[in-house]
Amino acid sequence: MGSLKYNFKRYHLILKTPFTISRGTTIEKDVYIVNIGEGVGEAVPTPYYGDTTGAIEFFLERVSPDLFQDPFSLEEIHDRLEKISGKTRAAKAAIDIALHDHIGKVLGLPLYKLLGIPKKPIVTSYTISIDTPENIKKQILQNPEFQVYKIKLGTDYDRDIIKAVREVTDKPIRVDANAAWDRRYALQMIEFLADHNVEFVEQPLPPWDLDGLKFLYERSPIPIIVDESSIVSTDIPKLVGRVDGINIKIQKCGGIREALKMIHTARSFNMKVMLGCMVETSVGITAALHIAPLVDYVDLDGNLLLAEDPFEGGILIDGKWQIPDLPGIGVKERK
Repeated sequence: MGSLKYNFKRYHLILKTPFTISRGTTIEKDVYIVNIGEGVGEAVPTPYYGDTTGAIEFFLERVSPDLFQDPFSLEEIHDRLEKISGKTRAAKAAIDIALHDHIGKVLGLPLYKLLGIPKKPIVTSYTISIDTPENIKKQILQNPEFQVYKIKLGTDYDRDIIKAVREVTDKPIRVDANAAWDRRYALQMIEFLADHNVEFVEQPLPPWDLDGLKFLYERSPIPIIVDESSIVSTDIPKLVGRVDGINIKIQKCGGIREALKMIHTARSFNMKVMLGCMVETSVGITAALHIAPLVDYVDLDGNLLLAEDPFEGGILIDGKWQIPDLPGIGVKERK
């Protein structure tokens, strides 16, 4: 079996509007699209996790097409990728997605069928970034098709944001502090959020504050989900008895293969599971849709934040994603 073609390309993307969380504001994004054989994957730079554009490009340049002589040998390919200098998980995620896409296309099966996952419509939350309370109300009113909203917090007016949200919608909301709170303020906010029909709070404390998470977990009237505290499957055991669930991101953990491992590990500890994303194209989002039926909460809206998405894949209808039935992950480049 000969080597498959392998190449990658950098795309510069502009967001529809500035996207602000407690750590800063994003107005544009570079991503890397990887092609392996018939498959396509995506790597999204996220410097917070060490996945800079430089690190991703450095890694992808060192990948040899000889690695893909047998694209079905995912375990062996993963082991060989681990030996390449540089530890960017986003680059590995792109390769992993592309290989799964290639295998699905070769076999003529959509990825969800290849993985033995039942197909169903996927309800996603829509993320409202930090802004003034008035602008946040406008964001919600401009996106009425969604059944649940995820509200970014981490300001000195967090309560005003939630009050503003509740002035315009009684739909379920989830909040994400992106590690901006300390434990005392977090407990005060959690008690406030519980009175405003908030489904759960995500990453209230810095990822290293495991004792703080346990403190909140033992006192919180609503579930606590962590994102930044849970990168890969080996992080999960230390979170037992400290949180109610984890947020898995394919870009953060290194691919579909590791994401599935995280889902099964979390389930073994009776944890809730959320599937999230970065600001990314339909390549990454659609790949994630194929494993979304396995989780409790879905936040796959990163492509919806782009002014122009160079790819198309899953179809969104009334706040629900429809998983494609095309072979592989089911994405095409827009003409």
